[in-house]
Amino acid sequence: MYDSFDRRINYLRISVTDRCNLRCIYCMPEDGIKTLQHSEILTFEEIVEVARVAVKMGINKVRITGGEPLVRKGIVNLIAMLNAIPGIEDLSMTTNGILLAKYATQLREAGLNRVNISLDTLDGAKYKMLTRGGELIEVLMGIQAAKDAGLDPVKINCVVQLSSDEPDARIIAEYCRQNGLAARFIHQMSLTEGHFSVVEGGTGGDCSSCNRLRLTANGKILPCLFGDQEFDVREFGPERAIRMALENKPACGSVNLTGEFYNIGG
Repeated sequence: MYDSFDRRINYLRISVTDRCNLRCIYCMPEDGIKTLQHSEILTFEEIVEVARVAVKMGINKVRITGGEPLVRKGIVNLIAMLNAIPGIEDLSMTTNGILLAKYATQLREAGLNRVNISLDTLDGAKYKMLTRGGELIEVLMGIQAAKDAGLDPVKINCVVQLSSDEPDARIIAEYCRQNGLAARFIHQMSLTEGHFSVVEGGTGGDCSSCNRLRLTANGKILPCLFGDQEFDVREFGPERAIRMALENKPACGSVNLTGEFYNIGG
């Protein structure tokens, strides 16, 4: 399917939860957030139905995000349910990696193809500071588990302030080179100020070739991360919500004054 700017839209990012087991300083307040009520969050069956309709309309890439998707109970079952939908050619996940050592093999067996893991530094003390309590060793174990399980490629998402030439980013780049990982450098963004740029080593942030829609954990289809428009799949039904999002997808992102990275999925 194509939007009004003749961009082929074939990629759906699905946030399965607004909860996270970290409190990264650039993503979530230190004292946490007001989380969604259980009844507000889409069930697995609702998520699969949206995905099934989206695939019939032209989606062939699906990425699972959060919050942190691995804190969603039964997440391996959801991967298996999505993998059973004919037409999904690429099923991936973005995770902070903290729980990945536990789930990597199960996720691969359920049909997950590949994974992106967030890692901004290889300094354990700095990692704990940035994440407000996270243990670097758990992420490194998760990365190895992902490789051992055959999730391929394993990509590392590294947030930078200005450029990939920063000391931590350069260390991450060398770590990736030595361990057969793909490094992606994401400039720190601001939804409310409209600050975003093209991902180094990836395709995100380039509005001219944007191919994605987003489904939030509470069932809203977003045409653009940097915009306030959203269309409720429970109110309109999946197909109409997707079509409305497609028709309203802007040429370029601007600002988002209502959403947050932790409940949209970045």
